[in-house]
Amino acid sequence: EERRNRFRILVCIDGSPESMRGIKEAREIKPSEYCDIILLYVRSIDQDLRTGGLQMKIARENMLEWGMELPGIGYLKEGLSMLVNEQDLKTTWQTASSHTDSWGDPVGDNKVEYRHPDGRSIVLKLKTAPDPASGILDQYELGPYNLIIMGAPKRWRNEFGAFFGAPVAQKVATLSPCSVLLSRTDKEGDEPNGKNHLICISMSKHSIDAMQRDAVLAYNCGHSISLYTVINQKSELADAERVLYQARENLSKIGVEIQDVDIGIGDPVTEIIKKGSSYYLISVAASSKKWYKRFFTTGVAFNVMAASDKTVLNIR
Repeated sequence: EERRNRFRILVCIDGSPESMRGIKEAREIKPSEYCDIILLYVRSIDQDLRTGGLQMKIARENMLEWGMELPGIGYLKEGLSMLVNEQDLKTTWQTASSHTDSWGDPVGDNKVEYRHPDGRSIVLKLKTAPDPASGILDQYELGPYNLIIMGAPKRWRNEFGAFFGAPVAQKVATLSPCSVLLSRTDKEGDEPNGKNHLICISMSKHSIDAMQRDAVLAYNCGHSISLYTVINQKSELADAERVLYQARENLSKIGVEIQDVDIGIGDPVTEIIKKGSSYYLISVAASSKKWYKRFFTTGVAFNVMAASDKTVLNIR
C-alpha cells in the first residue's frame, strides 16, 4: 500500500548511452523525497554458473561485494554513482540486500536497496529472465510503477514485424500498463535549448487527462512547457483553439504555467516531429487500445516514438 502512494520509476539499463541518460531523466523528477528509483538490469539465464559455492556466496552477500563482474553489475554501480555521491551514501543512507531464486539459475534475482531518512529509496536490481522484455514486464508486476524509462532502440519494427521480433524497448512500450519514456542522446550536443517540454494533445478526454498529469510532472522538474495540437484542416482551427485555451486555463488553476501554445495543420506524426525537433522532450498520450491491438494498429504516440530523434514520453 505504501508503494502506491509514491512515484516509482523503473529505469532499465543495458549500458548504452541512451539507457544511461535515462538515469539523468529519473534524477530530475521532483519532489525527490516522494520518488523511488529502481535501476534494473536483466540478464539471460545462464546454467554455466551452477555451483553450490557460488550459490551460497550470492545468497549471503550484497551483490556489489561478490568480487565478480557479472554482466550488468558495473552498469548498476555506475548508475548509483549518478544518483548519489559515495560519501553521502555511506553516511546517510541505510542499506539492505536480498536474493531470490529464479528460473533455476544460480545467480537468480538480486537487489540492493538504499533508503534515505526522508523516505525515498534507490534500488539496484539484477534480474534473471529468458529475455530482457519479459524480465522488465515481470518487474513491473512486482512494482507497480508510475513510469518506465528505457534507452531508445536503434531500429523500430512495423506493426507486422513487431509481433514477431520487436526490439526490447518497442515491446515494453507496447505492453506496459504505465507510461514509458524512451531516452535519446542529443545529436547536436546535450540540451542546446534548455529543458523545454512539448506536450502534444488531441481533443479526446484521454489525451487531456494525460496532458495534465505530464504538465504537473514537467513543471515540478523545472521544465518550460509548450502545448501543441495538430488538426487536419483549417475548418477545425476554432475547436483546436478552444481546447488549448481550456487546457491552459485548467493548468493555471493548479499553478502550472504554460510558456506558449501552437497549432499545426497536416499529418499529426509529421507535424509533431517537426515541431519537436527544437525541444528537449516530446510527450504524447498513448493509444487507449488494448495491448494486443497496439501490435497491429499503432497510433500517433508510437509512430512519434519510432521516428523522432528526441526523447519521447508515451503517457498512459
